Amino acid sequence: METVAGIFDSRAAAEHVIQQIHSLGIPNDRIALLTPDMSKKQVEQAVPTADTEAPGEGKAMGGVVGGAMGVAGGASLGMATASLIIPGVGPVIAGGILGAAILGVGGTATGMAVGEALDEALMDGLPHGELYVYEQALRRGRSVVIAFADDVETAESVTDAFENARAESIDAARENWWRELRAAEEANYNSNDRDFRRDEIVYRRGFEAALNAKARGRPYEEAASNLKVLYGEACNDEAFRCGYERGLDYQKRLIENA
Repeated sequence: METVAGIFDSRAAAEHVIQQIHSLGIPNDRIALLTPDMSKKQVEQAVPTADTEAPGEGKAMGGVVGGAMGVAGGASLGMATASLIIPGVGPVIAGGILGAAILGVGGTATGMAVGEALDEALMDGLPHGELYVYEQALRRGRSVVIAFADDVETAESVTDAFENARAESIDAARENWWRELRAAEEANYNSNDRDFRRDEIVYRRGFEAALNAKARGRPYEEAASNLKVLYGEACNDEAFRCGYERGLDYQKRLIENA
């Protein structure tokens, strides 16, 4: 299974691409649309939950507001969408059951639990490690489309469709995100008589690890076992741990300032 994701400046552009990748034979339960959108009434009804929970635990990413909402904006996703309040991001529509799974919604927007609606291979392959990149895009009013292709050839066709629609790739978005943070992180790290340029790769890995859905909001000691599985012995490096602590602080500030 190959995962392809793209970031679009408008919801209309994202929905247009969804129609194109449908024609490539990718079914509804292999496509997700994440877009910042919710009515004022729905926002007022929402009750955000604790920001220390990781997706998949309780109501991790915020309360499901509307339950089943039909098809998002006319995009033919087939299955219902979920409307949510994501701490640090705001109101978001997760289109399709795959979108709900990525955002950690364990509810029954389509009449069945997310985990039961997707096969095990797909659940294991959900890009939770990229969640912070999606959130940054949503925070800026952009939309994200994620598709799971059965083979490399189909994945390449989806990538071409995204590029033709001038989508920003996840890799490019990740690098732009870090470029905006880098100067402040370098200054902070070097203020403690460390060498940021020498340690940047490991430090950044720790920073991003703190934003991974499987560790988010957890102190280093509490997340250590998961971190070792995800990052190996690198998680024991001092630079990694420093980055992890800064990543936790970054996430906390995003939520407080939302």
